[in-house]
Amino acid sequence: MRTKNIGFYSRGSATLGERENKTRREPDESYNLGIKKSIPDFILEITVSSGGINKLEIYKRLGIPEVWFWEDGLLSVYCLEAGEYEKADKSVLLPDLDLELLAKYSRMADQLDAVNDYSQVIKEN
Repeated sequence: MRTKNIGFYSRGSATLGERENKTRREPDESYNLGIKKSIPDFILEITVSSGGINKLEIYKRLGIPEVWFWEDGLLSVYCLEAGEYEKADKSVLLPDLDLELLAKYSRMADQLDAVNDYSQVIKEN
């Protein structure tokens, strides 16, 4: 895999949705690919307690294409297909992204070492 030139915009943990229709959520992180949009392309939720999967119902109402859960050092990806989330082996938005490799480097204690090592590995592939 070679490095891609993809516009990648962090939206942070900005509150999404509306209180009135019970779609208000504040994801841990959210991102747009290509261009900035009003709705994120994917959301990352860090799950430290139970109930993470229940958030999918709210994100489905908001029309978020992908929701990624980080739990116990592993990434799980849910893709919105025909109005329902399906657990997927890879991202539809970033199909060349090796999620296991990304999770491995995300578990490293030193962030700089992780980014440098990860960058080197993907350049070699």
